[in-house]
Amino acid sequence: MPNYALRAVWHEKHTEVIPVGRKEAREIALHLVFELSFKQFEDDDLLTDRLEKSVMDSLAGDIALYAGELTEDQKRYIHDTVLGVCAHYAELDAVVAAHSTNWNTNRLTHMTMSLLRLALYEMQYAEDVPVGTAIDEAVELAKKYESKEASSFINGVLGAAAREKAE
Repeated sequence: MPNYALRAVWHEKHTEVIPVGRKEAREIALHLVFELSFKQFEDDDLLTDRLEKSVMDSLAGDIALYAGELTEDQKRYIHDTVLGVCAHYAELDAVVAAHSTNWNTNRLTHMTMSLLRLALYEMQYAEDVPVGTAIDEAVELAKKYESKEASSFINGVLGAAAREKAE
């Protein structure tokens, strides 16, 4: 059985414990990539601090996703993914621009760009994430954080990038 961190979701009458898996770790990574679109992390320590339990706990009151403690594997995944996106920022943006037919990427929302950067990073550099999974997860997160139109756009851009990668 995988070593999951546990997240408590509080209800009026009881507490339900939900395992925190890769999907939730990916969503936390998305939040940090989104933050990158406004301000670059100056150093590795700042990112590491964001993943500390005290910071996660301070956010848990507003966002249930942050309740509980991340495993070391989840922290490593988030840390490596966010720093990887940061290291390949310009390259990932160029892939988005190349596959955004009839779209000016400057008009895309920060969240749409963050979703695309995260998924493209996983598709190109994360050996343990299948391309289809990266696309599916990005589309699902887009449905949660963006509009239906944005999720279709994201699916189209990522699908085109996947086809190009396969050639």
